Amino acid sequence: MLGRIARAVPALCRSIHTQPTSTTAALDLIRSQPSHYVVANFVGRKYILTPRDLLTVPRLRDVKVGDVLTLDEIHELGSREYTLRGNPTISPARVRVQATVVEHTKGKMESIFKKKRRKGYQKTITHKQPYTRLRIGEIELPTETLS
Repeated sequence: MLGRIARAVPALCRSIHTQPTSTTAALDLIRSQPSHYVVANFVGRKYILTPRDLLTVPRLRDVKVGDVLTLDEIHELGSREYTLRGNPTISPARVRVQATVVEHTKGKMESIFKKKRRKGYQKTITHKQPYTRLRIGEIELPTETLS
């Protein structure tokens, strides 16, 4: 009896979720969900981002506080129940994510100790790594208009 119930539950779950037939249908399903996330490539690394996240990246020299950056390398878009993966990326026309530069800051003090055996040479180098902090904006899924 328990075996029949266990087999019936996955079949029931499969019938609740619909399988999209195209990318546009998949975007419509994701658009109907309340919260979204993206996996974006930024400064050579992949990050999982949601709206209003605070992202700390290595220092970006050519931006000022208040500048708005557009993330164009989006590898994955998803919600709680649906996921759309790019091959290798999703077109910027389908998904728009912007990040605002909040501040330029420095990390904690790091010390590097150098020593040569039997020579009496000892040296301590301290430095703070510079970082840029970004606030992720809303994930926009523009609807395609027929023209």
